[in-house]
Amino acid sequence: MRIHIAADHAGFELREHLIEHLEADGHDVVDHGYKEYDALDAYPPVCFAAAQAVVDDAGSLGIVIGGSGNGEQMAANLVKGVRAALVWNESTAQLAREHNNANVIALGARQHSLEEAARFVDIFVATGYDPESRHQSRIDMLHAYEDGQREF
Repeated sequence: MRIHIAADHAGFELREHLIEHLEADGHDVVDHGYKEYDALDAYPPVCFAAAQAVVDDAGSLGIVIGGSGNGEQMAANLVKGVRAALVWNESTAQLAREHNNANVIALGARQHSLEEAARFVDIFVATGYDPESRHQSRIDMLHAYEDGQREF
C-alpha cells in the first residue's frame, strides 16, 4: 500500500522510524517532509501536502505527525476529501478506519513511544472499512457538508 507521511520538527524522529518500519513491511512510503530537522518549521505545509497526496492517490493512506497530533489533524482535515483522525491508542486506530473510513491519521510523537506509535499505524493500515455498514450514512453527511449542503 502507498502511504503518504509528513511531520514537523516534533515528529521528525517518529517519521523516520515509521518510514523504516513501513518500508520493511513492504509498503510504498512517500515522504512529504520535513527532510531536515529545523526546530522552527511549521506543520501546516507538510500536512497539507501529505493530505492532498492521499486525495490525489486513490486507495492510499496518510500519516501526519507532530508533538500532540492535534494541529496536524486539523491541517489535514482542511483538505477536501480527507478524513483525518487523531489516534492515541489501539482502539482509536481501529475505529478510525472501521467507523469513519479515515484516510489519514495524526499522531503525537511526544505522547507515545516509537514502538507504540508503530503499533497504532499497523492497526490503522490493516483495518478495513465496510461501505455497507451503518456508518456510511454519517460519512455521506460529512461529504455533503463539505460540498455545501447544510441541512440533513
